[in-house]
Amino acid sequence: MKVHEFQAKAIFSRYGIPVPRGCVASSAGRAARIVGDLGGKGVVKAQVHAGGRGRGGGIKLVTSPPEAEEFVASLIGSNLVTPQTGPDGVPVKQVLIEEPVGIDRELYLAVTLDRAQAMLVLLASHAGGMDIEEVAAAHPEDIYSESIDPLLGLMPFQSRRLASKLGLAGPAAREAWAVMGAIARIAVELDCSLVEVNPLVVTTSGAMVALDAKINLDDDGLFRHQDLMELQDPSQEDPREAEAAALGISYVNLDGDLGCLINGAGLAMATLDLTQTVGGSPANFLDVGGGADEEKIAAAVKIIVSDPKVTRVLINLFGGILRCDVAARGVVQAFRETGANQPLIVRLLGTNMEEGQAIFRESGLPVAFADTLTEAANAIHQSA
Repeated sequence: MKVHEFQAKAIFSRYGIPVPRGCVASSAGRAARIVGDLGGKGVVKAQVHAGGRGRGGGIKLVTSPPEAEEFVASLIGSNLVTPQTGPDGVPVKQVLIEEPVGIDRELYLAVTLDRAQAMLVLLASHAGGMDIEEVAAAHPEDIYSESIDPLLGLMPFQSRRLASKLGLAGPAAREAWAVMGAIARIAVELDCSLVEVNPLVVTTSGAMVALDAKINLDDDGLFRHQDLMELQDPSQEDPREAEAAALGISYVNLDGDLGCLINGAGLAMATLDLTQTVGGSPANFLDVGGGADEEKIAAAVKIIVSDPKVTRVLINLFGGILRCDVAARGVVQAFRETGANQPLIVRLLGTNMEEGQAIFRESGLPVAFADTLTEAANAIHQSA
């Protein structure tokens, strides 16, 4: 689960990380008053769950309350398109307005998961303010890292080593050590998949300030943080993904035209790989799980066929706890209730697969059956 910048900065403040003085506004008039309170200047930042806001026109330094009012009036209620959003962008409902900060140096810090080592890793770079992916691609030598032992945590010598590599000394180094330790604690204590500060700046007065803040919370750890669940903003999420999450369905929207209904993450990944191999393009990743009933299957199919990109649907199910006949009735129910007419490629294997196939044959839906993954691949290729 992602949170907004102003929410992440509130968490930063609780952990002692310095952030600029500022306030959130959801109207142009309120924005003008905030800029007035900040001395007549402010940095206005659209609050959306996407990076690249500056490139999309969502960040601006304003030099007067009227300028702030005009800019915020153009943002609130609009959709901001950035390099990390689709062409439709994401809605802007509020802005964060902060006092300007004199910048001497921009640094990058983040704690994320190193899957190869199965532990958290602290990343640091002196190329702050840039997309870290671009830095990693062009100058990987500019990114330094320290693995965080899950039992020991981030050790002081690791913070000192990174600060030295960043060229920090004296008070600036000590402040950097404190920020590094704080973001490591946030990542562990709040079950985060990412805690990022980009940029962490050394100001012209020598202070260390987090100009930006990004926190991604691990969904599987949210049950331990009921207070953090209140930070969720459904308006920033894909509506189909949000609907699926509410139903307990694993669904990720993709760019293709082949809707996929699959049970089991391993089978789902293999199916998507197979689809790509034969020239198909999945419209989604959807794992309905092993214990779904007819209603859950029907709900999942309705989400799939509601996507206007979907021109055909692949059903690839292994009947174990989820019987094939139960799945078939759920699919047929969804098609009848929605009036969907996309052609179906159906592969059923396992418990009651003959009964499931019979339900599809009697449904009158446009169905092509496959007994193996190879046959399913051929059917996908032929239907393209």
